[in-house]
Amino acid sequence: MEEALVATAWNNGSYYTSGAGYGLKVSVLDRDKHFKREWGSVELHLPARDQPVRVNIEKDSFWGPTCRELINSEIGRWLLGIGAAPWPQGAPPRILLTPAGTGVFQVRLASARS
Repeated sequence: MEEALVATAWNNGSYYTSGAGYGLKVSVLDRDKHFKREWGSVELHLPARDQPVRVNIEKDSFWGPTCRELINSEIGRWLLGIGAAPWPQGAPPRILLTPAGTGVFQVRLASARS
């Protein structure tokens, strides 16, 4: 099994209980090593979820130098559901993404507070 990459929880500044505005931010190095634009989307397997979450990566913001977020309200609902969101300013939880196939990642909480 491949080694997990570390992402951080992300929020767009609007903390909705619906989970909207949440995602996972990956580093440039991890994005370039573990993601391929031609996939169009990736599949995230969140703990305690029956169905994987499909996240669009075929967008310029993900491939630019600053954004790099995997955004989906299901990620937000998961973070809220486990008490990892909202978090204190400047201290987002760390999230582990373990590659589990082409465009597929197992997701788990690394730590509640960095």
